[in-house]
Amino acid sequence: MLPPLGIVRNGLRRTTEALAAELAQPDGAAPAWSELEWQLATAMAVAHGVSPLLCQCSTWQHAPWRRFLESQRDHVELRHRRIAALLQRIDTDARAASLALVPLKGSALHAMGVYAPGERPMADIDLLVREDDAAATIRLLLELGYVESFVQWKHRVFKPATGQPFDGLGEHRDSPVNIELHTRIQERLPISPVDITARIYPRSARPGLNPYPSIGALMSHLLLHAAGNLCGRSLRMLHLHDISLLARRMLASDWDALWGEHAADAPWWALPPLRLVERYYLDAIPDAVIARVERECPLLLRTMSRRQTLTRASCSELWLHAFAGIEWSRSAGDVARYLRNRVRPSDEAVRERADMVRTQLWLQGQDWVTSKHVRRVLTWLTRPVPRMDTLYVVRAALQAEARPQTSSRDAATRWRTIFQATRR
Repeated sequence: MLPPLGIVRNGLRRTTEALAAELAQPDGAAPAWSELEWQLATAMAVAHGVSPLLCQCSTWQHAPWRRFLESQRDHVELRHRRIAALLQRIDTDARAASLALVPLKGSALHAMGVYAPGERPMADIDLLVREDDAAATIRLLLELGYVESFVQWKHRVFKPATGQPFDGLGEHRDSPVNIELHTRIQERLPISPVDITARIYPRSARPGLNPYPSIGALMSHLLLHAAGNLCGRSLRMLHLHDISLLARRMLASDWDALWGEHAADAPWWALPPLRLVERYYLDAIPDAVIARVERECPLLLRTMSRRQTLTRASCSELWLHAFAGIEWSRSAGDVARYLRNRVRPSDEAVRERADMVRTQLWLQGQDWVTSKHVRRVLTWLTRPVPRMDTLYVVRAALQAEARPQTSSRDAATRWRTIFQATRR
């Protein structure tokens, strides 16, 4: 049984902002939270991918909280060993097949020593390959015991032929390691794609696993990935932490990679994620970089980015927004196409939704996600609709601490008591 969603919404906002502040600048003073707020904090630490990082940097003393963080760090470290061994196998097989691959994001950050094993969770392995080598790379993955799960416009997803996802709260050492295969590095913001593949794929790639061409190229990818998630209100605390750590390693000249080789490559999309990093991680981003990117950003997006918070940009904001991301449109044509797609989704969008319902645990068994589109639109316009991904992790956190044999009346009384505590 969930407490009233209004209570959950307020608790998610408070705990998310507190976790973000603690991760960026630990102060050691544990918040005076209610039982519900500690459970919601656990849910948000998982949703934002920062449980093992908080285990390392935060000294908040709350016994169930500490036990969970320590358990998550152990699981992430054990899972990292499996991922590292799999990457080594892919490297060996790719060399033998004369295939050049680029491990992306989390894999690259670990390879650079930005993170130690156990600090940063990795849901999957992302690989970039040239379009001409995609078929051969798919054969390599099939020989490794993988099968194709589904295809999206950004990537193809492969999962192990055996093994089941962990149906519980947080990371688990035995969860299957999926592989996402990319031939382009791009994001739709919200309609027109921004493509930075030319900056990411090395010009002199060799067979096997290759690093990014430069630290600036990696930063470009992290920022574009964060921008895509911001546009869809799916940003994670981990995205901001990645950017902040990498930024502190960069020289002034390294930032030039964001601009590419042509005027059309100006990184207008980088301002909102940079502003959010600046909000939580003081002095991580040079003022000169913010000022330079700001000149490239459209006025509406530039203005809205000044008021953005992590809660509003992520699953921590409980309610769905019918027109999330429309402010990223750069033309009247983009706005018109965005609205048309919201009213009448493309065949591609319908297929992707069906694939998500089929493959994602948090969507399965939910009537809302399988309802007809017109019903969902009408619901958006008439009442608040909670996000299914947020409810999934909140339920998992509450169930982890649930008391057996609790009647509905006892539960209602308990939530009223918790609510009074959260208002004080």
